[in-house]
Amino acid sequence: MEKPLEEEAVPGLWGSYAALGDSFTEGLDDPLPDGSFRGWADRLAGHLATARPHLRYANLAIRGKLLGQIIEEQLPVAVALQPELVTFCAGGNDILRPGSDPDALAVEFEAATAQLRAAGADVVICTGFDTKDVPIMRRVRGKVATYNAHLRAIADRHNCYVVDLWSMAVLHDPRAWSEDRLHLSPEGHERVALRACAELGIPVTANWSEPWPPANPPDWLTLRRADIKWARQHFVPWLGRRLAGRSSADGIEPKRPELAELCEKA
Repeated sequence: MEKPLEEEAVPGLWGSYAALGDSFTEGLDDPLPDGSFRGWADRLAGHLATARPHLRYANLAIRGKLLGQIIEEQLPVAVALQPELVTFCAGGNDILRPGSDPDALAVEFEAATAQLRAAGADVVICTGFDTKDVPIMRRVRGKVATYNAHLRAIADRHNCYVVDLWSMAVLHDPRAWSEDRLHLSPEGHERVALRACAELGIPVTANWSEPWPPANPPDWLTLRRADIKWARQHFVPWLGRRLAGRSSADGIEPKRPELAELCEKA
């Protein structure tokens, strides 16, 4: 996508970056030694800081947040911070809910995107993942595809960058995902960060689409046992929280609420 030629919009020269979103952008399950999470947005900030050493970075994302909550709680903070670059990835938790309407979600998403662009930020939008290989989650694949079509159209109308997660076949490998199959593994997060760098024109030495090392595929019985274990240990508890109206966001604050150089929050 062609971008304006002003200096502040030249790829690699953004001096400040804010990330908005849910657990995907907060960085679950990409743990650091202190028990916090890193994630693709932090990794992207690290790559950006290589090109702009004094980059200031904020990450406002909180696990479990719905699109409306992200717009209500994180968007005003981001606008006030006045970052030059914003990643805005939201709506996945809404799509997973029964009865959710991707068309209505897109209307909310576009209004928020327009507000970010009006504030002067370059905006990166992430599409949803392809859920065809995930038990139970494959049932929402049609809604994800519909929402993705809206997101691409929104990006076109508002001159935004797009990180197309749906098309990343490298993420179809189980090694890209943590045990809960809802969040990326550390390597999965790095692949997304590298894809974002490719879209933004940030030079990196690694390739996001590099094939995984060869591995022997598990047999059918092993796969089914893994599916049962996943449903019991991860999906059922997640569904129970949703039905009870509880959120994994309860008591969680943004890990980087202010724009600061990476070394200040290391």
